[in-house]
Amino acid sequence: MTETAPHPADEPFIRRALDLAKANVAAGGGPFGALIVRGGEVIATGQNRVTRDLDPTAHAEVTAIRAACQVVGDFSLTGCTLYTSCEPCPLCLAASLWARLDRVVYAADRDDAARGGFDDRAFYDLFAQDRDTWPTPVDLVGVPESFDPFAAWLSKDDRTHY
Repeated sequence: MTETAPHPADEPFIRRALDLAKANVAAGGGPFGALIVRGGEVIATGQNRVTRDLDPTAHAEVTAIRAACQVVGDFSLTGCTLYTSCEPCPLCLAASLWARLDRVVYAADRDDAARGGFDDRAFYDLFAQDRDTWPTPVDLVGVPESFDPFAAWLSKDDRTHY
């Protein structure tokens, strides 16, 4: 990973993401914090809620994205930047792409996370392997009706494109 020199406008937001992460640790949560910024204003924040909410998807970035979407009233966060205390894991990176964020900025990288006990490299490495080697089977069970939900979707004139 190439470290870029921080833009002066990024620093306060990165520091706030780090503050959210540290506050979450003090409150018994994981060491991750995130915020969504649009037009220089924070529109939503998130902290890791995995253990608190018993939700393996409640990463700081995902909780910030969920909150920001509620604020803007849309599933698209085009025009927004995600600032996060640590390099997004594959789940959070995918969520960022689905949210159509303009930019993702992080403080610590995956090596820092591994030193802190959170080694996401296992997932990055797993996705590069053949699915037959994965510890959790992911199986296609195709039936003649498999495409029916998509056909129903495509037949709707009032569908929301995304």
